[in-house]
Amino acid sequence: MSTFAEPVVAWHRPDDPERPLVVLLHGRGADEQGIIGLADHLPAGPSYAAVRAPIAEGGGYAWFANRGIGRPVAESLAQTMAWFRGWLDQVAPAGRPVVLAGFSGGAAFAGGLLLSEPERYAGAAILYGTLPFDAGVPVTPARLAGVPVFVAQGDTDTVIPRELLDRTWSYLTGESGAPPYARRDPGGHGLTAATAAELSGWIGERLDLLGRREALPEGAVTWPSLPDGRLPARAGTRPRVSWTIPQQQESDQSPTGLQEQLFARVSGLPGVSSRQSAISVPGARGFMVSPAPGAPPDAYLVPQVGEFAHLHPEHDGSLHLALPPALARDAIAQGWAVAHPLAGIRLARGMVLVYGPRDDAELEVVAGIVAASHAYATMGR
Repeated sequence: MSTFAEPVVAWHRPDDPERPLVVLLHGRGADEQGIIGLADHLPAGPSYAAVRAPIAEGGGYAWFANRGIGRPVAESLAQTMAWFRGWLDQVAPAGRPVVLAGFSGGAAFAGGLLLSEPERYAGAAILYGTLPFDAGVPVTPARLAGVPVFVAQGDTDTVIPRELLDRTWSYLTGESGAPPYARRDPGGHGLTAATAAELSGWIGERLDLLGRREALPEGAVTWPSLPDGRLPARAGTRPRVSWTIPQQQESDQSPTGLQEQLFARVSGLPGVSSRQSAISVPGARGFMVSPAPGAPPDAYLVPQVGEFAHLHPEHDGSLHLALPPALARDAIAQGWAVAHPLAGIRLARGMVLVYGPRDDAELEVVAGIVAASHAYATMGR
C-alpha cells in the first residue's frame, strides 16, 4: 500500500472522459499549477491534467533524475509509479488514450512510466530531461516500438548531466524502437515557444490518427519470406541515421551494385511497378502495387498510390517500408531498422527505415524484409 497522499491534480478545464487525456508532469521547483499553463499552447481536443509530485524533498519528480544505480531509487520509482497508476486507472480506464508530457524531472518520471508499461500510453514527450536509466525500468532494444515519442533538448543545458541527455537522445532516436520526433534548441534548460508549437502539432496529429484508425493486432513474429520464418540479428553496430526529416542513413552505406540488385529483386515481386516515390526525396524509387481489398491504410507509405516501400538514392541506399507492427518491432530489435519519426503520427504505424545491405548475405535478408512488406500490402495474394 502506498504511503503517499491522494494525488493533487490541476485540470485545464473540467475533464471529459470521452476525450483523450494528456498528463503534464512538472520539474524541480515547480508544481501542477505552473505546468498546467502549458495546456493553453496545446490542441483543444484532449483533456489536460497536471499531477503534483508526491515527494516534496529532493525536488519532487526531479529526484529520479541525476541519480545513479541504487536499490532505493528503483524502489522509490516503482512506488511512485504505482501511486500514479492508481490515479490514472480511475480517470482513464482501458481504451482511453493517454499521452504523457514531462519537463525536466517530470521527464524522468514520464520516461519511467513509459518504459515500465509502454502499451498503456499513446505517446510521451520527454522535454529537457533524461530517462531514469539504472532505476529498474527496462531499456532493451525495441522496448518502445510503436509508441511515438517527442524528445526535446537544449544544446547548452547544464541542469541535467550531458552524458544522461546524450544517452537519452541516443536511445530514444535509435534502439528504443519508438518513432522519435526530435528537436534541439540552441538554448539551455527551458521550454521554448518553438518547441511548444511543435509539441502541439505532434499531440494533435497523434490523437487525430488514433481517432481515425482502428487498433492494429500484433500478430505473430513469423517472417514467411525468410528461412525458418526467423529474422537473424544484424552484425555490427547500427549505422548513423539522421534525426531530422527527411530521414536518411548517413554511414555504412550499401555498395551501389547491391542497391541495384535489391531494386531488381523488389521490382520483380508480383504486381510491383516503380517510379519516383510519391513521398520521398527526388531520386527515391517507389514500389507500388494495386492495393488489396481489405488491406489497412497502415500497409502503405502512400495509400492513394499503393506505395508500400521506396529505395533511397545511391548516396543513402536505405529503404522506407511499412510492416505489420510485430514485424516492425522485430526488425528494430534485431538491428535491421529504425522507426520513422512520423510513424503513427501521420504515416503508417509500422513505417521503418531499413538499412541498406552491405554484402550478399544481407541482401537476402533485406529482400526478405521487403517481401514481407509487399505481402502486407497485397494481403498475400
